[in-house]
Amino acid sequence: MKHGKMFIVIAVVLGLLMSAPPAVAKTDVLFGGAAIVGVYYQVALQISNLMNKNMGQKYNYIGRPTGGSVFNINALIRETFDFGVAQSDRNFQAFKGLADWEGKPVTNLRSVFSMHPETVMLVTRKDTGIKKVTDIKGKRINIGNPGSGQRGNAEEVLKIYGIDKDKDIMAEGLQQHEASRALVDRKIDAFFYTVGNPSAALEEPAQSIDMVMIPLDHPDIKKLAEEKPYYVYTKIPAGTYRGVNYDVPTYAVTATVVSHAAVPDEVVYDMVKTVFERLNDLKASHAAFRHLDPKQMLQGLSAPFHPGAIKYYKEKGWM
Repeated sequence: MKHGKMFIVIAVVLGLLMSAPPAVAKTDVLFGGAAIVGVYYQVALQISNLMNKNMGQKYNYIGRPTGGSVFNINALIRETFDFGVAQSDRNFQAFKGLADWEGKPVTNLRSVFSMHPETVMLVTRKDTGIKKVTDIKGKRINIGNPGSGQRGNAEEVLKIYGIDKDKDIMAEGLQQHEASRALVDRKIDAFFYTVGNPSAALEEPAQSIDMVMIPLDHPDIKKLAEEKPYYVYTKIPAGTYRGVNYDVPTYAVTATVVSHAAVPDEVVYDMVKTVFERLNDLKASHAAFRHLDPKQMLQGLSAPFHPGAIKYYKEKGWM
């Protein structure tokens, strides 16, 4: 009798297992950011966290640290990433076939939305005696790692101020977490950095040294911001970082989230819908995101919008 009951139980369990719907495999989505201490990595990480929390039954988002804008765009060209973060100027250059993509426009690049503004800055210590950009001549300066948007911005500023990176300074190509440490350890005299504020890469050294931020107020920088659709002339407000109790004039790009044409419309639609419908959660995840505004998030983009993004924006009446 006992054996009979056991067989019945086993038969029922097997029947339930056989009738249950098969488990649906999650779709892996790779999202390229930048250096771990930078805000681009936070974009990839926090959006990935948002997606895994709200659509984890369907997707497995992975936010990865990378070499930055150029690296991410090149990964999208190869379709090894699904999404990436890129500066608005790099977005423009890639789609138009300029700079690193000279004569080879990235035709499969697709825009998704913009994020926060990213200011270009030159940071030093008080003891270096650097008070203006031209004072960096003869000094050891980090201009950013190859493949980063900040390196392009650094070279742009140097050109405007008539400084040859190969002759007038000792140029370093460190990633930002290395550069921040090197400034504290007095292994470099200053670094260029393009980032959303506040950034841990500046907050941390500001606790250890008398940090100085150099104004980027050359007339040609203001002219550049007026002429280029992906730039804006702005300032870093006094008090953003410890010891920097003055406004720092500079210019900024916008952090943009981009994809490629082969990513399925549904994947992009789900991500865009989740981000905008839970925007308050994203804004609360990092200080640089707190002023995100839906209307501004559709601006500053050069490549065509991905169809999956367009579908959501049309549903909202934004297009």
